[in-house]
Amino acid sequence: SARVAQSRRRRRRRSVGTTLRAAMQRLGLTRMASGAAWCARAPATNVAFRRLASGAEMHGTTILVVRKGGQVALIGDGMVSQGSLIVKGNAKKVRRLGDGVLAGFAGSTADAFTLLERLERKLEEHPGQLTRACVDLAKAWRTDKYLRRLEAILLVADASVTFELTGNGDVLEPSDGIMGIGSGGPFALAAARALAKVDGLDAPTIAKRAMDVAADMCVYTNTEFIMEVLDCNDATTPKAAGDAPADAAKAAGSPETAAAAKRSTDEASASPASEEAGAPAEKAPESPPGTT
Repeated sequence: SARVAQSRRRRRRRSVGTTLRAAMQRLGLTRMASGAAWCARAPATNVAFRRLASGAEMHGTTILVVRKGGQVALIGDGMVSQGSLIVKGNAKKVRRLGDGVLAGFAGSTADAFTLLERLERKLEEHPGQLTRACVDLAKAWRTDKYLRRLEAILLVADASVTFELTGNGDVLEPSDGIMGIGSGGPFALAAARALAKVDGLDAPTIAKRAMDVAADMCVYTNTEFIMEVLDCNDATTPKAAGDAPADAAKAAGSPETAAAAKRSTDEASASPASEEAGAPAEKAPESPPGTT
């Protein structure tokens, strides 16, 4: 009976010790050595690195769009970083989607291209309706279990509107036509808004100077810029039927058509002269026979 009581006490002490250690571990405490006091446990290194790398991949770039004077300029840097490591310096983060749509991205490259492909499909379903395509993409991005895990931010623009798309279901439109995303987005946005009030500066010049400011202040932004410019007047003005300059340009492009046009011009310019020269030289009436 004494042995049974002793074994019970040992099992009870073990269970109490196990419960205490589990509770201390849940609270983030650990014993460094036998008999030492409980102290705070340092976080795991791999967990902290994953969080830092995820934040760097999400925001380690700068994309800026500027709308002014009938032009839309979308510019982005070329740096690709993984944590504190620079992987590439001349990546292309700005591209054209179809006719008259510009798009740039910040975040994971594979996730961004997946979203851009979805946006292209939406534009094919609703041609010329960028607003509806962006709303449909944001809705699917928010509700779909597969798309919900994609980590990227899109910045799209056409001749009339500019939108920022996020995984939270946001479709944001700026009030002044200027918007920036990424780690250097706030710097580029502030500089672009200040330069937009200066007379004589067009949209590409403002975008380039604003990105220079962002590259000087943000460590994740370099000076390898790639810019796409959209002329709103050409994108929104339809071609009129029988437009004389367009027809003349087509004629100049074809040698046969140009030669025929030249011959018709020469004939038209020579016909008034021939009429004036032939007016006084009318044929005189024939004299009767036997007269001189």
